[in-house]
Amino acid sequence: MRYGFGYSAPTLKSETLMKKLITLLLLSVVTLAHAGEAEIRKSFETKFPKLEKLGHIVKTPYSGLYEIVVGGQIMYTDETGTYLFDGSVIDMSTGTNVTEKHSQELFAIDFDKLPLNLAIKKVKGNGKRKMAYFSDPNCGYCRKLEKELSKVNDVTLYIFLYPIFQGSDVMVRNIHCAKNPVKAWDALMLDGKAPAIATCKTDTDKVLALGKKLRVNGTPNLIFADGMQNPGYMPADALEKKLSETIRK
Repeated sequence: MRYGFGYSAPTLKSETLMKKLITLLLLSVVTLAHAGEAEIRKSFETKFPKLEKLGHIVKTPYSGLYEIVVGGQIMYTDETGTYLFDGSVIDMSTGTNVTEKHSQELFAIDFDKLPLNLAIKKVKGNGKRKMAYFSDPNCGYCRKLEKELSKVNDVTLYIFLYPIFQGSDVMVRNIHCAKNPVKAWDALMLDGKAPAIATCKTDTDKVLALGKKLRVNGTPNLIFADGMQNPGYMPADALEKKLSETIRK
């Protein structure tokens, strides 16, 4: 049957041929992708024999690059594993940091498996919303975070005291050993009142090991109920929005 404009309807034979061509094309793309993964893996295993095996190799939609994880960090390489690109990919149309977004998704944490017994627990209001975070008493942005959190209600906070600055280990010990660690923490971070000197056994070494395992490289480092990490300080309005989006029922 013929249609207008000189166009003929495809016959059953031509439709079958087209389907075969499409299938072959898709197979070719998949084969090339796997070939790229194999080349990358071989290249890295040859050049860096002591490096842990690459478990994450994903072809990106930009410039033929592959997204890989090296040393707990997202990086990029070409299809032969010859060049390594260290940096962030920014989507110029939206301003989104694609690398950061993928990193948060890839390294998401199972909130329910966090050893919350190692943290100071602070309940505000009904405590329905939950957030854990790593904080250092000598960190300026950690103090800014506490001022913002003072404006947020109806949340349970789990504070992992994470001494990475010089002298912070002593302050962390004094806070943990205080009769009321939450009050001691608030007095220090909000009012600048140092905790009384005290001695007791703490789990600071376990917290440091946990931070290393979770790739916590600085403070503050926030972990929301959906497992997403946010390295750095957030203002109250942003905290409110994120906490409400990730409320646990």
